[in-house]
Amino acid sequence: MSVDLRPSGVRAATRAPRTGAARATLVPAVLVVVLAAVVLASFAIGSVPLPPREVVQALLGERSTEAHLIVMDLRLPRTVAGLVAGLCLAVAGVLLQGATRNPLASPTLLGITAGAGFAVVVVVAMLGAPASYAVWAAFVGGAVAAGTALALAGTGRDALSPIRLALSGAIVSLLLSAWTQGLLALNHTDADEVRHWLAGSLAGRDASSVSPLLPLVGLGLVAAALLARSLDALSLGDEAAVGLGQHPRRVRLLAGATAVALSAVAVAVAGPIAFLGLIVPHLARALVGGAHRDVLITSAVLGPIVLLTADLVGRVIARPSEIQAGVLTALIGAPVLIRIAARAKGVL
Repeated sequence: MSVDLRPSGVRAATRAPRTGAARATLVPAVLVVVLAAVVLASFAIGSVPLPPREVVQALLGERSTEAHLIVMDLRLPRTVAGLVAGLCLAVAGVLLQGATRNPLASPTLLGITAGAGFAVVVVVAMLGAPASYAVWAAFVGGAVAAGTALALAGTGRDALSPIRLALSGAIVSLLLSAWTQGLLALNHTDADEVRHWLAGSLAGRDASSVSPLLPLVGLGLVAAALLARSLDALSLGDEAAVGLGQHPRRVRLLAGATAVALSAVAVAVAGPIAFLGLIVPHLARALVGGAHRDVLITSAVLGPIVLLTADLVGRVIARPSEIQAGVLTALIGAPVLIRIAARAKGVL
C-alpha cells in the first residue's frame, strides 16, 4: 500500500484542478439533461396539455393527429426560439462581463436590447421593411445604444465603474423605451402586436423567423469560443494581458461586436428579454468557476433553460392567457441586479 507523503497543502492543490475540471464537465452534462426535460415540457404544456406519449408520437411523424399540429406548428417553433434567444443572450452576457470586467454588464444594462428593439420598431413596424431586416436593424440599434452607454459611463471620476455603467445604461434604455412608446402612440398599425413583442415573448414564432438566423448564431458561438482564452487573460488586467500577448482593445472590440450580434439575433427572435444576460453568467460562474471557456459552455445550456422555464411558468399561471417570458425574467432579474450592484459597491 502506497502512502502519499506530500504535505497536505500540496495534496489539496493537486486535487483542486482535478475537482474543478470534473465539475466543469459534469455540470454542463447535467444541465443538458435538464434542458432536454424542459424542452419536452415545453412541447407538452400549454392551453391544451399533451401527455408525453402523444408528444413523442407527434415528433415521430403521426401527421393526422391534433397533437402533431399543436407540437410541430405551434410549440416546436416557440421552443426553438427560446433555445436560440436564451443561448444568445447568455453568451452575450458572458462576453460583455468579461470584456468590461464589470459584473453588471449585460445586453439589458448596456442598452443593447432597448436599442435593438427601438431600431426594429422603426425599420420594420414604422417603415414597413421586410421582417428579414429585423436582425440588421437590431444590430445597428444595439451597437449605437451600447456605444452611447459606454461613452456616458467613461466620463468623470469613476469612469466605467459598475454602478456608473449601470446608471448610464439605464438612462439610454429609458430614453429609447420612451421613444419606442412614442412612435407606437403615433402609429397605431399593429401597435398591440408590437407591444406584445417588446415585452419579450416567444408566442407566435414560426420557423421562418428563426432558421435564417442560425448561421449568424453559429458564427457568434465560434467567435465566443475563440475569445475565451483572451478574456481569461484580460481578467488579469490590461498590463498582464499585454504581457501574455493579447491586445486588450482588439479583444474588447471583438467581444463587444459578437455580443451585440448575438443580442440582435435574440431581440429579432423573441423581443427584448430583460436581465437574462445578467443572471445566467453569474449562475454559471457559481457552478463551474471563472474560466471563460467553462462559463461560456455552461451559460449556453443554462440560458435556454432559464428562458424556456420562464415561458412555461407564464403559460401555466395565467391560463388560458399567458404572461410573456420577458416579464418574468424582469421580475427575477431586478432583485439579482440589486444584489450584484450592492456587492460591487461593497454594501453586502
